[in-house]
Amino acid sequence: MKPENNHGLKRVLRATGFSFKGLKSAWVNEAAFRQELILAAILLPVAIMVDVSLIEKLLLIMTLFIVLITELVNSAIEAVVDRISDEIHPLSGQAKDTASAAVFMSLALCGITWAGILINAYVLN
Repeated sequence: MKPENNHGLKRVLRATGFSFKGLKSAWVNEAAFRQELILAAILLPVAIMVDVSLIEKLLLIMTLFIVLITELVNSAIEAVVDRISDEIHPLSGQAKDTASAAVFMSLALCGITWAGILINAYVLN
């Protein structure tokens, strides 16, 4: 049930708490999220240290976050579908497959961005 009189700083603090609860849940329950977060933790310092422009650094970092965000949304969709029913249904499969495709596309975007920037910086120059 939604709490009443939830405004201003109190709302922001509650929302932040829910966000951290969601991150913890994803870490505990989702192997793919753990793997992608560990990879992002490894690649984040690389993105900062690589000798490219600020915009290119930001693109490298943003694509890492896009992967994590997409994985969180995918996990949420899977949880809702599983909560509704464990019965096999074409629409349930479609929802899960589409969310999985979104993760795949975010990974492809990340890989293409990283490859393009690093090739341009270190192979073509």
